[in-house]
Amino acid sequence: MAKPMNIVEETVAAASKQMETLAKAAPITPPSALLMGTDIFRAGLEFMANSMFAAAYAASPRGDGHPVLVLPGYATSDASTLLLRRYLKNLGYDVRAWKLGRNMGHSTIGPERQRLHDRVAKIAQDTGRSVTLVGWSLGGIMARLIAGTTDEPIRQIVTIGSPFTGSPYATNLWRMYERTSGKSFDHPEMVKELADSAAVPLVPSTAIYSKLDGITAWENCLDPEGENTESVQIVGSHMGLCVNPSVLLLLAERLAQPEGEWTHFDRSTMMYPWLYPAG
Repeated sequence: MAKPMNIVEETVAAASKQMETLAKAAPITPPSALLMGTDIFRAGLEFMANSMFAAAYAASPRGDGHPVLVLPGYATSDASTLLLRRYLKNLGYDVRAWKLGRNMGHSTIGPERQRLHDRVAKIAQDTGRSVTLVGWSLGGIMARLIAGTTDEPIRQIVTIGSPFTGSPYATNLWRMYERTSGKSFDHPEMVKELADSAAVPLVPSTAIYSKLDGITAWENCLDPEGENTESVQIVGSHMGLCVNPSVLLLLAERLAQPEGEWTHFDRSTMMYPWLYPAG
């Protein structure tokens, strides 16, 4: 039988519940000026840190050769994911660049996302295998949108610092995105797209996020924990996510799972579990 709480315990419990309620009700805001201003500098440090993880990279599980399509972030091209793609290719995956130029959103992927649909379809048909989608930032949002509408087999999704849920204004680039996309976030097409990206994927999905992200609110990069969904925290900037050692090692571990046997991430299995703070 549970021991009854005394008045102090009851007070603490009530206060904790009230704080939790207030935290949930508080509006999610963009990262601070400090985080944004230091983001690119921190990205450089993350890139330089790769030399310290040679042993972990060498011990990473090898891939099974299935195709992996990597989607770049907003206003970037395949050049931004070069190191990440080389790493996965060296592990044995059939890594594909997205080959659609600079990712400017709607204007890049075309009406009904047709150009991206065609890219996924060609990869699946050429290889005869299901495709894993790995997307950084806006690329991760597109990965979720495609996975929910394509007829092609998708093996799993990994989003990296992708604000696929919550308010689209909780990012430091929302004004720039509205200008370059030609649509405001209250446009019906954008409203539908935001709702679609927030929907729980039908395929296994891992959402990687950092509470030190200087571009987008980390709270909007989380998937609710479910049978086929998870969110994994790493420490890093937004601009450095594609060169961050913890992201690269996590990708190696997630992608190595046999098809149809996806399980939730267990940090205790990693060589450096401290790279992945709990919640």
